[in-house]
Amino acid sequence: MIEGISAVTLGTHEMPRAVRFYRALGFEVLHGDEESSFTSFRVGVSYLNLIAQPAERRWSWWARNLPRRRFDALTAVRSQQDTSQLPCPAMPNGESATSI
Repeated sequence: MIEGISAVTLGTHEMPRAVRFYRALGFEVLHGDEESSFTSFRVGVSYLNLIAQPAERRWSWWARNLPRRRFDALTAVRSQQDTSQLPCPAMPNGESATSI
């Protein structure tokens, strides 16, 4: 039985836009940036990786774009939240990162 996934890698034609999107959602950049060909984010105890693909590369699987209004709604909610006291999964007993 699969108990988890440690990492997922997604291809993108627009690394700068993709990095800004995941940063806006609160993902922590571990490696790379908007100008890199490979960028890695921490997502809890897992990782999300982005790998730049040339414009001529066509995807051979089904995908769905997140509508702009949904992205705007997600980032608006996140910007209004006080995240300073959220439990930190890396801390013993789920302590908040500010309680150190």
